[in-house]
Amino acid sequence: MDRLTAQQRHKNMAAIRSKDTKPEMIVRRGLWKRGFRYRLNHKRLPGHPDLVLRKYRTCIFVNGCFWHGHLVDMQALENSTCCKIPNTNRDFWVAKIRRNKERDREEQRTLAEMGWHCITVWECELKPQKREETLDSIAFTLNHIWLQDHGAKSIPYPNMEEEDMQMPMAAEDY
Repeated sequence: MDRLTAQQRHKNMAAIRSKDTKPEMIVRRGLWKRGFRYRLNHKRLPGHPDLVLRKYRTCIFVNGCFWHGHLVDMQALENSTCCKIPNTNRDFWVAKIRRNKERDREEQRTLAEMGWHCITVWECELKPQKREETLDSIAFTLNHIWLQDHGAKSIPYPNMEEEDMQMPMAAEDY
């Protein structure tokens, strides 16, 4: 049974935002500090990604663990370490989380077909203990994507025949 009245529950649920959430702000500040520039909630892309980095052809989704069912096994319907499915009205929540996960998969598949890279950042990865590691990982991934897409060529050092021979040093006698 729900401990809140219907009016209190409505007020709580209405206060949940879809933009400018705390996890999203952490990612935005971290990327900005590392020199990455982005656009917010791009309306023309499927799924309206939280951050869009056009230079890298990358979309970043910052997902809340509860709303997107992070690490939840939808077959067994078991809770995970960071996402607990409520016991009140459980069937509704299971169906909602399942739909969210399916929609996320479909949107990312569509973006991939359009040539976009997708990065999903989970709320639990932004806890203070893991935050810097996660942000560094995102920065590394973005740089790796840029190098792959822009064909950074590694030119092998030429092997010259002269290097194979024993060359006398300048101070040595011939």
